[in-house]
Formats: sequence, structure tokens, C-alpha cells
Amino acid sequence: MTLQLGIEGRTALVFGAGGGLGGAIASALAAEGAKVVAADINAEAAAKTADAIRDSGGTALPLEWDLADLDAIDGKVSHIEAELGGIDILVNNTGGPPPTPASGQPVSLWTGNFQSMVMSVIAITDRVLPGMRERKWGRIVTSTSSGVVAPIPNLGVSNSLRLALVGWSKTLAREVGRDGVTCNIVLPGRIATPRISFLDEQKARREGRSVEEVSAESTASIPVGRYGRPSEYGDVVAFLASERASYLTGSVIRVDGGFIPSI
Repeated sequence: MTLQLGIEGRTALVFGAGGGLGGAIASALAAEGAKVVAADINAEAAAKTADAIRDSGGTALPLEWDLADLDAIDGKVSHIEAELGGIDILVNNTGGPPPTPASGQPVSLWTGNFQSMVMSVIAITDRVLPGMRERKWGRIVTSTSSGVVAPIPNLGVSNSLRLALVGWSKTLAREVGRDGVTCNIVLPGRIATPRISFLDEQKARREGRSVEEVSAESTASIPVGRYGRPSEYGDVVAFLASERASYLTGSVIRVDGGFIPSI
């Protein structure tokens, strides 16, 4: 049963749609009747998500997209517009950099990830924003990390670059609010995805412990006592992208089971 969020027939572009969070977001939007573009650097993963949506009766277009290639943006968006119409919902969900300290990293690591994680989001948004403003309706939802609120040890590059998107989104929200366009940030806590499994494995290796021990320790710090389900994250994003969330903008929404310790 759907929540009748008022986005039936809207076109949604979801990045990272071949992964755990992006796939869940794409599925949640499709379940509400949105026409979903499942974009991912991995063409096979994007196709898998799109196939699952179509098998459930939804509309989906798989699209291979390397976010580091800024020159591809206009052509990709034009293709979507020709196939499904103007983009009404943009879900900026990028991959994360490798775990590293903040100090001592090569400049190339910073600049490469800045282009794929930050500049790509800004440039793609700039490309689709004029159409949203003209139609007086748009939703820009950017998925970042709990590290922008409480920096995560050994994720120095991620903590730093993702925080830039928070300032950008808040500033943009003030600029486009009167045009019916909302901009919000969503922060995942410990959601059960391959990315979280990878980070748990990396921590276990660094500290000479078992993955099970690291996972149990992490779970114990979550007030609801478990890792989140990707579908729970997808549902929150679907609401933010909905007609019902028209008065919610410039916000940072935590989907973390109470995990983030700060107010």
C-alpha cells in the first residue's frame, strides 16, 4: 500500500541507484508512481534496479553514469528529458571515498573526490534546476553522511567534502524556495548496506578484532538496537520528495535510529 505522496508521473533521477541506499530510494519513489531513472557508475547494477522496478509494475530507465565526468552531464540530462520528460526529483547520492585520516593524504585524493562527490552534485543540480523553477515544482534531496554532524574517525575525506554539500544545500534552499523547489539533506546512520559492511570490515582489520565484535559494538550504541533497513531510508527520502513535504526545506534529516549523539 502506498502513502499517496502526490508524485505519480513525476520524473525522478536517483544516483547510486545500483547500491543499497540508492536502490531503496529508487524503489520507494517508483512505488509511489514516479518514473525513475536509475543512474549508477555500474551499468549492470543500474539495470538490476530498473528491472526490479519494472517487474513490480513501475517505470524505470537504467543509465550508466560516472559522476566524475562533468562533461557528460548535459548529454545525460538531455537524454532523460527526451525519454521521460523534465526532471522533477533529483536525488544526489554519491559514493564515498576510502577510509583515511584527514592528514597526510595526496592532493589528488582530495581533488578527485571533490569532483565526483561535490562538484558533480552542484553541476547536475544547476542543469536541472531551471526546468524545476519554470514548472514551479522540484525536489532536491542530497544524501550525505552522519559524519557531517559528528565526524567519523578515519573518514577524514568524507567528513570534509560531504560537509560542503550541507552548506551548499542550505544556501540553495533560500534561493529557490519561492519557485516551489525544496532542498534537503538526509543523513544515514548505520544502515545495513554493503558500504557499512565494508567499513565494519576495515575497522575490524585495523583494530585486530572480528567483524562480529565491531558490529555488535556499533549496534549497542544505537538506541533502537539494530542497524537500519535500506527501505526505511528510502521511505524518508520518498517523503521529502513528495507533494506533502512542500513546506520542508533547508533541513538536515537524520535517519539513524538515534545513533548520532549530538543535538
